[in-house]
Amino acid sequence: MPKTTNQKGKLLYVMRILLQETDEEHPLSTEEIIDKLGEQGIKAERKSIYSDIETLRAFGLDVHGTRGRSAGYYVGLRDFELPEIKLLIDSVQSSKFITERKTMQLIRKLAGLMSVHEAALMKRQLYVKNRIKSMNESIYYNVDAIHQAIAEDRQIEFRYYSYTVTKEKKFRRNGQPYRVSPLALSWAEENYYLIAYEAETDKIKHFRVDKMDGIRVTEKFREGQKLLKETDMAEYTRKNFSMFGGEEQTVTLRFSNRMIGVVIDTFGKDVPIFSVDADHFQIRATVAVSPQFFGWLFGLDGEAVITAPREVMEMFNEQLNRVKSSCTM
Repeated sequence: MPKTTNQKGKLLYVMRILLQETDEEHPLSTEEIIDKLGEQGIKAERKSIYSDIETLRAFGLDVHGTRGRSAGYYVGLRDFELPEIKLLIDSVQSSKFITERKTMQLIRKLAGLMSVHEAALMKRQLYVKNRIKSMNESIYYNVDAIHQAIAEDRQIEFRYYSYTVTKEKKFRRNGQPYRVSPLALSWAEENYYLIAYEAETDKIKHFRVDKMDGIRVTEKFREGQKLLKETDMAEYTRKNFSMFGGEEQTVTLRFSNRMIGVVIDTFGKDVPIFSVDADHFQIRATVAVSPQFFGWLFGLDGEAVITAPREVMEMFNEQLNRVKSSCTM
């Protein structure tokens, strides 16, 4: 057979055709594969297709053959199984810190890991429009810079902002940069946070990554390594409800028995649980005492009560009084 354009890449084209256009429900026959190669300017014979498929199998591609009226070939197992891709797409859709434009870009790339037939079905299940999404496209560069700084053991500088009632950026510290030693990135409450050590205050702090502006990796080595080793980042995130800081205290909480699922979801299965009576149990846990913590308790509609220490009980009552006074007609 005379050589034609792209002949050297024929095997690669066969692999791409199988990966993109086949699955268990949609095998391609040998003739269909030959036709699709022809669309790329590549001539092929049946015998060469058989040889290519055997080569791909030896390479590790999970190519299956079918018989009967729908005889053909399809790719079975892939690097990512369909439920795994769906899980990743759902995570991208629901992430507030990913902009709508970037969400669609990532979904298209993830869809490329499945067949075109599966991707078409997936598109029917996408609900990106009207979701609350970040407006900051630079978050991806921010994340990249933070990972670079951690890998190179360097500090970073950045400006940090919030929004005014007119929806304009307002920089903290009058625009003066923060200089911190990045420790870790954490995804909490649908947002991405940097957890970092600030030498100026000798504290671990957290910052919304999408509200960091102009990140610069400095030449100065990171500080606070001892504090990093002593801090369990997962525990730190769990204690700081909604990623808002507060003074850490050990509190005793009493719950109705039907709240056990909520307690385990919040504090984990390892939290010690003590029976109070036939209808209630209590726990002792270290939390960041803050309005967000009190808001979480209030959301349990009286099914949770602080029983110690007294000062936290008083703080909770004061918070309730402030809320009540703000609602007075």
